[in-house]
Amino acid sequence: MTRNKSFHLVRATLLTLCAWTTAATHANEAPITLPRTDIALAGAEKVLDAAFEEAKRNSWLVSVAVVDAAGELVALRKADGAIGISPSVAIGKARTAALLRQPLKNFEEYINNGRPSFLAAPDVLPLEGGMPIVVDGITVGAVGVSGAHGPNDSQVATIAAKSVTQ
Repeated sequence: MTRNKSFHLVRATLLTLCAWTTAATHANEAPITLPRTDIALAGAEKVLDAAFEEAKRNSWLVSVAVVDAAGELVALRKADGAIGISPSVAIGKARTAALLRQPLKNFEEYINNGRPSFLAAPDVLPLEGGMPIVVDGITVGAVGVSGAHGPNDSQVATIAAKSVTQ
């Protein structure tokens, strides 16, 4: 082999090793950002429409809140005649369901069945009537319903949350 060919062979080998090392190093690095998928306003409006359709069918005067995956408000609707505190309660239920990624009925049952330590969690509202909104296995937000009381709030929230997953 000539000296020039040997040089090029060694150079190519070193470049290949550097590329492999760089790729392996970058493959082992943790990402500096994480993807997050949130419900859009159009999706939130579809959730509100489904919730109000179910509430109207049952003659319930409710407030309904939709939040994104981080629990931040995307949309809120209050029925004429719904009690004054219901918007705040709906927002609290939606926020808690989004952050916990579970139906609030589960947490109300934990507390009622002798595990009240959950009440010490900060900024949560452990009342039935909040449901996460899950699209393709990803929690994109949550819906909170207030004004129809407990199981009725859950009924509305469940139907509303499913409206964007069908």
